[in-house]
Amino acid sequence: MARISRKVALTDEELDDLMTSSWNMRIATLGLNDQINLTPMWFGWVNGKIYFTGRGQKIVNLRRNPSTTLLVDKNERFPELVGAMFQGTASVLETADDENADPDLEEARVLIGAKYAGGHGEADATPRRNEFTAAGDSNRWVVFTPDRLVSWDNPKIAALRAARQQG
Repeated sequence: MARISRKVALTDEELDDLMTSSWNMRIATLGLNDQINLTPMWFGWVNGKIYFTGRGQKIVNLRRNPSTTLLVDKNERFPELVGAMFQGTASVLETADDENADPDLEEARVLIGAKYAGGHGEADATPRRNEFTAAGDSNRWVVFTPDRLVSWDNPKIAALRAARQQG
């Protein structure tokens, strides 16, 4: 399989911009009978980790198998696509004590509250801290730690082609 050239990979600054400005990510978890559960989610990006809240089947799947893949991308046309695919491990924060022990969750709560302006991202909404906490059987915070990143900035392809034609 062809590899994505490092020349079109996102820089650290471009990755931070993508992760702080993108609205949704997609998370792929593995369910029973090896069925893939793919779900769009809101998220926060803190110190190279991805935080989100979840419930239901995603949480059940992550408890069973914490290995997962996340995708954050923007634009629709191939020449404009920018994205990052992360592979790694998700940790379900099972209790309020687990939440309090996480060194970056408070920052994630504030960033997510500001990013989504209290729930729906209205321009005039007052940003507020995300108050979500562990509840019931499956409402939980999740922290995802990537071990592998593949990123792409397809607009760089045109620049590379133009440079080859000139050189």
